Amino acid sequence: MSLTDEKKSDVYKNETLEASDDVSDIVEYTEAEQKKIVHRIDRRLVIITGVIYCISIIDRGNIGSAAVAGMPKDLGMNAQNNAYSIATLMFFVSYIFFEAPGVIGCRKFGPRLFLPVICMLWGICVTCMGFVKTWQQLLGMRLILGALEAGYFPGASYLLSTWYNRYELGRRFASFYVIGSVANAFTGIMAYGLMQMTGVGGLAGWRWIFIIEGLLTCVIAVLGYIFIPPFPDDPKASTTWGFLNKSEVSYVLRKVEADRGDTQLEPFTLARFLNGGKDWKCYAFGMMICMCTIPAYALAFFMPLILNQGMGFTVHRAQLMTAPPYLIQAVYQFAFGYFSDNYRARGPFILFNCVLQTIGLSLMGWASAVGVRYFGIILTCCGMAANLPIVFTYQSNNVRGQWKRAFSSTIMVSMAAVGGIIGSLVFRAQDAPHYRPGLYTCFTGAVLTFLLTSFLIVYFKWVNKKADRGEKVLEGSESFRYTI
Repeated sequence: MSLTDEKKSDVYKNETLEASDDVSDIVEYTEAEQKKIVHRIDRRLVIITGVIYCISIIDRGNIGSAAVAGMPKDLGMNAQNNAYSIATLMFFVSYIFFEAPGVIGCRKFGPRLFLPVICMLWGICVTCMGFVKTWQQLLGMRLILGALEAGYFPGASYLLSTWYNRYELGRRFASFYVIGSVANAFTGIMAYGLMQMTGVGGLAGWRWIFIIEGLLTCVIAVLGYIFIPPFPDDPKASTTWGFLNKSEVSYVLRKVEADRGDTQLEPFTLARFLNGGKDWKCYAFGMMICMCTIPAYALAFFMPLILNQGMGFTVHRAQLMTAPPYLIQAVYQFAFGYFSDNYRARGPFILFNCVLQTIGLSLMGWASAVGVRYFGIILTCCGMAANLPIVFTYQSNNVRGQWKRAFSSTIMVSMAAVGGIIGSLVFRAQDAPHYRPGLYTCFTGAVLTFLLTSFLIVYFKWVNKKADRGEKVLEGSESFRYTI
């Protein structure tokens, strides 16, 4: 697998050996061999983490499908007690509080153990939702679900960032989200099929939505334990079944070290973890993702209701009509992740998507024809969905240091949860059929994201020029430059 002399890579052959414990690990690879290594990581890491993320999206959002399948009536939910909105909200209350411990737990216990275990536990929780008797019991289960899911996304995104350099991450995060988008597309179709089980075992169809999807989660958790690799700096990374050998892992470490110089993990202390909070950029990126997730969660929770109560589709048709927007957004999402990596830029793509989202929201709320309003849903889905992975990648590209990135990832996911709280409350039943208050909130999110991104573009260009002149050291590294 090693290079002949004339084909040796001129990128990594002169790198320092800090990322390798043994000189014998240093093997040069051709460009084709380097691509094969990266593709093997993609197949092993991106697919399984994306599939678990996809099932987490289904498990937190299937309450919307259950709502149009008769759950509110059976559990005593109505507009007077706002029980449905409160139930969607409860997930995020515990989600926010358990994210930081989740990232630390992922690093301490290793992703191969930690991530599948919490997946198994939340699968059991979702299954139990199919047997609740009151909406108060459902609230309790949603609290538990939020606590269990809290550690997954920050842990998985942190794991991805350790295996790829900065300009490989965009399309990987996009792929991660695309799998979730495809899952969202088929959630309505799956729910429609499970609704037909009404009467089986004496249970309503909406209960089977929770039971079957919860059991599916448990099966996927077992696959996660088999296939999820450790962090690359873990000695077990090269002994994981069917993955990379020692020299290939060493190559990955050297590549990431050359890109951002932070493969050497310092021992955990609370002070090191919290030290990342001194950088204002962590909070700016957190605010951006919060604004992006408002429409994402609002549509995940309320799209079936908007289609049914707002646009006049029947219950069954509303479930099926949720699929096209998510399938289209998946293609769009991956394309933008791919191009943002190729052009090594994030901000301009975010700005474009904010404009697209604004156009979509305008059509949703103010067009007279149902078909045009439905097209507005598609545009809104594309704009907000493409921005989610790009904003996460933007943050990862511009924060250096293992524990600082862990802290920043925690802030990002916590603020995404805040966006989820807002999104779970803004589309109210009494606002049908146009849902103007929800639309105004989503408009505000798009505008604030546009303004924050514009500011960061100007700021990063300014400080990069100062660094080029030798007037400033960025992120503790003389060679580091911010990604625009």
